[in-house]
Amino acid sequence: MHSRPSSVTASPASFDATSRYSTPASETSLLLDEPQFLNFSSPNRDRSQYILVVGGLGYIGSHTSLELLRAGYNVVIVDNLYNSYLSTLERIKMLRDEHYQTRLWSPSIDFHQADYRDEHAMSYILNSYRVERSGSTIKGVIHFAAHKAVSESIQQPLRYYSNNVTGIVSFCSLLDRFQIKTLIFSSSAAVYGAITPKSGRISENHCLHETREWIDDAGNVQITQGGCTAITNPYGRSKWMCEAILNDLAISDPEWSIVALRYFNPIGCDASGKLGENPRMEPSNLMPSLMRAMSGQTPHLKVFGTDWETRDGSAVRDFIHVSDLALGHIAALEAVSGSRLQSGFHTYNLGTGFGQSVKEMVSAMQACSGRTICTKEVPRREGDVGTVVADPTRAATELGWKTEKSIEDCCEDLCRLF
Repeated sequence: MHSRPSSVTASPASFDATSRYSTPASETSLLLDEPQFLNFSSPNRDRSQYILVVGGLGYIGSHTSLELLRAGYNVVIVDNLYNSYLSTLERIKMLRDEHYQTRLWSPSIDFHQADYRDEHAMSYILNSYRVERSGSTIKGVIHFAAHKAVSESIQQPLRYYSNNVTGIVSFCSLLDRFQIKTLIFSSSAAVYGAITPKSGRISENHCLHETREWIDDAGNVQITQGGCTAITNPYGRSKWMCEAILNDLAISDPEWSIVALRYFNPIGCDASGKLGENPRMEPSNLMPSLMRAMSGQTPHLKVFGTDWETRDGSAVRDFIHVSDLALGHIAALEAVSGSRLQSGFHTYNLGTGFGQSVKEMVSAMQACSGRTICTKEVPRREGDVGTVVADPTRAATELGWKTEKSIEDCCEDLCRLF
């Protein structure tokens, strides 16, 4: 067996986890607790197996890492700390310990500071989880390492294509060398672009990688051409390109099992109020911007566009609690490992199926918090669309997953952060 270090490996480059920028080392490993000998009741768990989460200290990545631990999985997190903090790792560990405080065992969590595009660092990390004759102890990978701001992607398209598209090519090539061929990929509703079906809800069939005939909710035959003609920004195109690459990979090698989860609009935080959204960069998502306005960090919340064809003029989105979203990744992982999904490439929407406008979200947070949130109406952002609402039927049918938390739950959990 290729042994792993039994203590924290110090980085030759120091960094402050609370500062805006850090100096990442090429090979930094923080191993929080040695992998323990676990006695899981589920036959699908193994004390020596791990799930690798790249980008695992970001907003969605951190909540998914936590839910994996709560579900009994050993977790390996890789993050370059570009848009996240090392303090998030301590919060995850604390919440794991709280969850298992009355038990004699708990799953392990390892952390490595690295960029997932760094082949040298990632090879070193993956090799440390390799076992002679039986292959890798990493049995699945969840990918959260993409850049994700629409406006920024329009301003810096090459940066987005380099990280998101070139990165997934080199990363999957590396996984292939290590015979790790189960991948849950964080995609986005941005792959649908400006599509607004008559039903009001977007199904996975509205964005395909090959021409397909399908039946819509009204019983009508539809034909969708493979392509991305409705996408409105480089971020969305980069996600579609990644999906196309992964689809081609799965066709070329039937050993691959790849699930692309198309997120709608994640909001909320862990119900404990101890883990939330804390980006280093200026937030582009609604709720962290709203929270800053509510706390007085910014003078007002910008409402981008009030002339959309919606019930109150502001944009409508399918807002999903981040913990529900995190559990969607576990549902996908278990569907693959339990052979409920055949090998190949699969896409699923993760959303509620219902839309709320920006103004309605402001009202909901004001009602929950008892605070006034000042808003300022500004022009639409380039690349935005008016209405994006999921049809989550396929995820319910094939993954056995659906959302459990309401908009009120999202707001109440966010209020616990204060």
